[in-house]
Amino acid sequence: MKVLAINSSARKDGNTAILIDHVFQELNKAGIETELVQLAGQIIEPCKACWACQGMKNCVHKKDTFCNTFEKMVEADGILLGSPVYTANVSANMQAFLERAAVVCDMNPGLLTHKAGAAVTAARRGGALQAVDSMNHFFLNHEMYVVGSVYWNMAYGRLPGDVLKDQEGLDNMRNLGRNMAYLMKVLQKDQDVT
Repeated sequence: MKVLAINSSARKDGNTAILIDHVFQELNKAGIETELVQLAGQIIEPCKACWACQGMKNCVHKKDTFCNTFEKMVEADGILLGSPVYTANVSANMQAFLERAAVVCDMNPGLLTHKAGAAVTAARRGGALQAVDSMNHFFLNHEMYVVGSVYWNMAYGRLPGDVLKDQEGLDNMRNLGRNMAYLMKVLQKDQDVT
């Protein structure tokens, strides 16, 4: 089993990556392989609404890294989306990525069905719930199972490394990782039976 994480922060290895790493630690303890894709330094182009992806199972536009990352999503058993809060929502790269992925999935139903999905966000103060909701809505609209924890999947931090001071947030990330591992193992058993 494998989880692909997409970090849409403009800052490589910043607060969002730290949160993803805390989730990964628990997944790895459970024997689940992990891979992190960081969009820092990249520009994900928005969807062109050309509908050419119908029957293609991926976007036909190849100017950015979307297609490669989307292929990894389809192959993964679980997807972890991470975004910092920018203007009370996800980053522009995450928004563009999710819009394109949504259209490809809409034109090719079933690509992500029954996968486990979880979203995490790093916030200075406000907007974290909107960001988590945006990512969770992507999962829900594509028949995925959303993994939760004991509180919202967020931690506070402004400067790089600040989330390490939010012990409750870090504990929540570890619990999220354990919950995701549990769900993925249940889903795997169910697939083995059918």
